[in-house]
Amino acid sequence: MNQITVQQLQDHVEKLSGGIGEHNVFHPEALAAAADYIAEQWRHQGYGVRKQSYRVRGGECSNLEITCPGTNRSEEVILIGAHYDSVAGSPGANDNGSGVAALLELSRLFKRDQPAVTLRFVAFVNEEPPFFFWSNMGSMVYARSAKRRGDRIRYMISLETIGYYSDEPDSQFYPPFLKYFYPDTGNFIAFVSNLGSGRIMRRCLKNFCSASDFPVQSIAAPSFVPGIFWSDHMAFWRHGYKAFMITDTAPYRYPYYHTPEDKPDKLDYRSFARVANGVFLMLKAEQ
Repeated sequence: MNQITVQQLQDHVEKLSGGIGEHNVFHPEALAAAADYIAEQWRHQGYGVRKQSYRVRGGECSNLEITCPGTNRSEEVILIGAHYDSVAGSPGANDNGSGVAALLELSRLFKRDQPAVTLRFVAFVNEEPPFFFWSNMGSMVYARSAKRRGDRIRYMISLETIGYYSDEPDSQFYPPFLKYFYPDTGNFIAFVSNLGSGRIMRRCLKNFCSASDFPVQSIAAPSFVPGIFWSDHMAFWRHGYKAFMITDTAPYRYPYYHTPEDKPDKLDYRSFARVANGVFLMLKAEQ
């Protein structure tokens, strides 16, 4: 089946946040179980999984990576990433079980439908506090190593909290002043970048809109604007790579953000599936 279904996404989210529950360095066995689940899914899809392990707070944790070779044989790669840890006190269904579920299903489709450009899929550990922004953040460890290796990353996409949508008026909020330029209904997906990555983000946005009729908004703004850098794409900016985030806007819409109620039953899986399939077709358009 060359599409991503509601059931496939829901199964992943149920396993990660419903079955495993809160998973982070404060719950190391659960964090390891989440990593094992992701690695098992990728091996079942036919990929070889590379672990980038490092120690933090006395324990070992790992970024997980697979590569889907492109037909153009270029050394360039497009990196699609999502963090798999949940914040302390939360099972993390939307943040970020949704991003991981999409990551797993995108890799499954591209294993069957080889892309033109090589795709690298990475599940990052330790995105949530107390690691966010600092050197032990999983994506920071990864981007630093990629820079040292000289990896030719065309751009990076962060899949961050992409499972919640609402058709209710006044269901969408924004940082100061942005509310005058964007809708007040939280039924869209957002493409978010800094100014330096705006051009590549807009090109991907155009491809998404050509492939999907799902509502979408975008912003390319200075990174100091609240929310612009709030995920793993920030680590790639800091190491000189182009990157942008795809998000449902997280705390600006999702009432269960970073709470114990971020559970699988809160997500809108039909809209989520439409977004994930749109991202698949967007990436297929890359040459």
